[in-house]
Amino acid sequence: MGAAELHAHLAGGVTSVARAWAITRKDGTRLGFTDHDRNLSFDGLVFKADSGLSARALSQATGLSVDNTEAMGALSANAIDEADIAAGRYDGAEVVAWLVNWTDVSARRVIFRGTIGEVRRGAGAFHAELRGLTEELNRPVGRVFQKPCTAVLGDADCGMDLLSGPYAHEGSLTGLEDNRVFQMGDMSAFSVGWFQRGRFEVLTGTAQGLVGSIKRDRLGSDGARLIEIWEPLRATPLVGDVVRLTAGCDKRFTTCRAKFGNHLNFRGFPDLPEEDWITVHPSYAKRLDGGSRR
Repeated sequence: MGAAELHAHLAGGVTSVARAWAITRKDGTRLGFTDHDRNLSFDGLVFKADSGLSARALSQATGLSVDNTEAMGALSANAIDEADIAAGRYDGAEVVAWLVNWTDVSARRVIFRGTIGEVRRGAGAFHAELRGLTEELNRPVGRVFQKPCTAVLGDADCGMDLLSGPYAHEGSLTGLEDNRVFQMGDMSAFSVGWFQRGRFEVLTGTAQGLVGSIKRDRLGSDGARLIEIWEPLRATPLVGDVVRLTAGCDKRFTTCRAKFGNHLNFRGFPDLPEEDWITVHPSYAKRLDGGSRR
């Protein structure tokens, strides 16, 4: 990366350095920005100078404390668009920041790596909170002993391939209401409720890439198939846009076995006794023969 060359340049006293940021959204889009007065190009990306992006001082410390800073910039149709921020396309995006010698971009060093947190916008500008990698350590981890499955349907623990078999459906929207209830075309191959608790993803149009969690999979008064999500999408799809529905799971062992045939990968404990099982008096037990109480 040329960190040694950059350090030698900084030790010279007179410097020609600038900051550059690369943002990688979850949909794969990469954007580059710099506070220099001309574009810079490295790491397979052009860092644009006309974005007006700048950053406050970076707070860093040893140990496990979270590095944090804030990026500020102007909202622009050819840089960071307000509609994309409102749609949540920058939520959780990866950010890498460099200190770079603009006369020799091979002399550079990464000074920050993390993700975008809260984004505030208004008056033609935005403020984005940047959180360091140690932010992930704030999340509780570990195995939970409970009856429902702890895996997320389709993840590595679950092991289900949701894009094969009867677990996914792609179709066009035939109507929508309040950006939260969507009318689908022919879905007679799937029983009503099959996609409840599943995933709703827009594949085409202005809302492409946005996802929602399915609250209900039901029939309307006219017999049309309606998919309702918990929260409205933050961009409005149009009639004719293609969406993908993924089957849902209620985390029960019987559902895992009957609906998905994946009971060998079930990550819950269906026979875990209830809390009152430990304290119940023998005279109140339904069975007194020493067998299972289930």
